[in-house]
Amino acid sequence: MLYLAEVQKQKGGLLSGGPKTELKLLACQRTDQNWSPVSEDAITADDASKLNDGALVLVELNPNRQVQRIQEAGRPLVNMLQTFSRQLEKFKLKEDEIDQWKESLTFQAQEMNRREMDMEARLEQLQQMEEEFQRLESQKQEVETKREQISQLQADIERNRQELEGAWEHLRGEQRRLEESEADSQSGQVLDEEQSRVMSELLERLSHRVVPTESVREHLNLALELVESQQASLNSNWQKLEEKKTLAAEKEAEIKRLLETLSDRRNAWQEAQDLLNQQKAQLTANREILVIKQDYVRIIKEQLQNQDLLHQQIRSLSSTSGDMLLIQQVDVDALERMSVEELQQVIQGLMQKLEMDSSFVQDQEQELEYKQETIDTLQKKIQEASDEEKISLETELEDEQDLYQMLNKTLVGQRRNLVQREKLIKQHENILLRRQGENVTDIEADPHVDLSPVLLQIKTQQQQQSEEVQKLEHEISELSAAIEMDQGMIEHQTEDQNQKQQECQEIEASLLSLRTEVAECWGHVNVYQEVSQPIQDSIEDLRHKLQGIADSLAEVQESGDHQLQTINEMRHTLQGLMSQSELLAS
Repeated sequence: MLYLAEVQKQKGGLLSGGPKTELKLLACQRTDQNWSPVSEDAITADDASKLNDGALVLVELNPNRQVQRIQEAGRPLVNMLQTFSRQLEKFKLKEDEIDQWKESLTFQAQEMNRREMDMEARLEQLQQMEEEFQRLESQKQEVETKREQISQLQADIERNRQELEGAWEHLRGEQRRLEESEADSQSGQVLDEEQSRVMSELLERLSHRVVPTESVREHLNLALELVESQQASLNSNWQKLEEKKTLAAEKEAEIKRLLETLSDRRNAWQEAQDLLNQQKAQLTANREILVIKQDYVRIIKEQLQNQDLLHQQIRSLSSTSGDMLLIQQVDVDALERMSVEELQQVIQGLMQKLEMDSSFVQDQEQELEYKQETIDTLQKKIQEASDEEKISLETELEDEQDLYQMLNKTLVGQRRNLVQREKLIKQHENILLRRQGENVTDIEADPHVDLSPVLLQIKTQQQQQSEEVQKLEHEISELSAAIEMDQGMIEHQTEDQNQKQQECQEIEASLLSLRTEVAECWGHVNVYQEVSQPIQDSIEDLRHKLQGIADSLAEVQESGDHQLQTINEMRHTLQGLMSQSELLAS
């Protein structure tokens, strides 16, 4: 099973052997992407002795909890974190996409509801129009029916007129015959009884031939009333037509106003969008400048670290080269008085002490090398890490550097002591060799090298670069604050731009709806115009014809009255002739 563990080294003394290395188990892998923490004791792992203290490793254990394989966890952890970061980004993108879909679906649902309501309203209007058309069609059929009745009345009147003309012709013939009879009676001739009877029958027939106009006038009045009723109904249609025209004109004015408003809003949105793009470009440039300055600060800090290391090495070299070395004074007379065996024992004791001190210093030097490897590893990780990971890694790097400096400072004195002991042993050995009769040259003084100017120059450069780092960090802080402020301003302006764009879309939707309503209004106007105008023309034509019939009926009435008056006069004349005939017969 795979575990995440931390390397722990227990430092041992000089006589306890090497340091003891253990692995503290932190987490256990359940699945490929599922880890759970564990609270178990540490296990011993000699294979991890080469690793630094505190390093994270991936260790594979068998069922007997024996280490099978160990590998550094740095790269796998980075890959896991990168995978987790990518999954978070994908999840965030999916959430944003889902929110956008929700907003789009909400807007589409609202639009569908609005269109459904519009369709219902239009359906009601169509039903009303259909009912209106059916009513107009029925009125048209009634007008056609009345027109046929009027045509029939015209035919009856024309037939009666023809009959009346024939009766008038017959009457005129009889009148001529009567006049001839009167002329004969004046010349001594009178009507006989048969002629009087025939004349009376003719006059009676003529009186019954007078065309009655009351029924015709009654039908004519009904037809005129129907025409006026149809005209009143049609007037309501004309009124609706005018209302539709007024409504269409108002909506066209509203469309014109909305077009002007939309144009102004689009121009304002475009200007704001151009300014927003400039601000985004400036923000991108500031971010690039910030990255450059951060890289520059990082480079200077690395140079400071290298200079600090160089300064420490030069100080160490200076301490071992003789300029800072204080060699212990040797009592040569006391050594000369010792026996050779005693002097050898003293030298042996000094060498054992030197060996013990050297072993301790070597352990410290090895620990210093471990710290340097850890610092180098952290610096490589910082170069490859993201911005969020750099913060924790830089903090860890500063801690390791502090420990390295403290350990290095302690080793400076220890190195100096080792050199002093070596010089002391060398003096004792020279005295021993001289007492044993061997020729020994005098120990030459170490050449003195003054490295203080170099150290001063390094300190001066470090001070200058530290001041430059502080200045750059101040600039970075100000630039970061400005970038954060610009970012907030850009987000606010972007939100305003989205709202303005939404308003423009709403205005466009209103324009589309108004244009549809205007088209429907003009469609209604055209339909009313096409349907009402022929009916109006028919009613006008029918009214003119009825008026002509009324005029003709008045003429017929006048002719009938004149006919009855003439018949009465002829009857009166005939009665006079018949009275004369009776007188002549008596």
